[in-house]
Amino acid sequence: MTYVDETQWRADPWDDPDQTDALMLERPRRPYRALKWLTWLALYAGMAGIVAWGLWGLSYTRKVNPPGDPGAPVNFTVNAGDTLQSISLRLEDEGLVSDADTFIYYVDHHGGLELTPGYYQIRPSDHMGNVMSVLATPPSETYTKVTFPEGFTYEQMALRLADRVPRLSAVDFDNAATDGSIDAAWLPDGITSLEGLLFPDTYQVSNGESEREVLQRMVHLMERVGGQEDIEDGAARQGLTPYQVLIVASMIEREARVDEDRPKIARVIYNRLYLGMPLGIDAALYYHQDSSLPFSLLKTIDSPYNTYLHAGLPPTPIANPGRASIRAALNPAANPSLGDPICADVDEGFPCLYLYYVIADEDGRHVFSATLAQQEANIEEARRKGLL
Repeated sequence: MTYVDETQWRADPWDDPDQTDALMLERPRRPYRALKWLTWLALYAGMAGIVAWGLWGLSYTRKVNPPGDPGAPVNFTVNAGDTLQSISLRLEDEGLVSDADTFIYYVDHHGGLELTPGYYQIRPSDHMGNVMSVLATPPSETYTKVTFPEGFTYEQMALRLADRVPRLSAVDFDNAATDGSIDAAWLPDGITSLEGLLFPDTYQVSNGESEREVLQRMVHLMERVGGQEDIEDGAARQGLTPYQVLIVASMIEREARVDEDRPKIARVIYNRLYLGMPLGIDAALYYHQDSSLPFSLLKTIDSPYNTYLHAGLPPTPIANPGRASIRAALNPAANPSLGDPICADVDEGFPCLYLYYVIADEDGRHVFSATLAQQEANIEEARRKGLL
């Protein structure tokens, strides 16, 4: 056992149980608890912020890129004086974007948008980036491809244009094509219709063009093609004007189905004009007439386009011809030589001329003849084949 000298003992507060308990009870716990609560609050706030940010991001994403497929393009006009704010409100009102404020925010954070007045095609519920891209492209740089087939009338062209470019009106196209306000090089005095002077082709129509401007382009292209085919000198060789050549070409266009027949049909027309015979062009009967009327009734209607009742050319083209028909009208086929079988029935002393034709097969080829008897026999054969 160790001996302890009490006279040398130093008092220690830990030796007193009462003081020891007091010291233990006075330990500083409050700062620790406050820090703990602050930590939890910060954690909860952070989590709430993350959730709120996620919900906002989800909402923003759905507004920028709505679910489902975009709708069919619709017309949208940017007017002079429009701002991003004004067009955004209209875009929302017209159902083209889901939220105007979101579109403004999106544009501001993606480089901004310089607006150009004009017509635009926007798909409802499309990605806002696509809407912005459409509006960022000036109308003069936005095109729609429109194809006008050979043989279309100006009325058919009007319907095709309005169908492909809905902002353009078929009625306005028709009016501009017939009111005489558009200059055309070969249009005679007193004629205001542009029928036959509109070159059928594929055009890139910009969103900045009007009906009148499209027509002017078509007239210019017809003049260029006519120049390439030397229409003025070629017409003079036939004793015609360029406009009359286009009348002939329009009838060839509506009658021919294969290129090889075009020059022969041209020759038939010129032969009949030379002899003073009615042209008998079936396609001319239908011009500006109800196409559902029976052919027998159409032949009795006294109109300037009834080439059975009236000799000579119709007053205007009956359609808009392509290059092949213009070329055929300027370069008709030669008449058959005397050794040709169709010349065997021609009376001696009379020239052998192509004067008639009728459809001969399902591909649309025609058979040509020099006498009425041959034509009647060919018609019977066509009926036997079910072609008429």
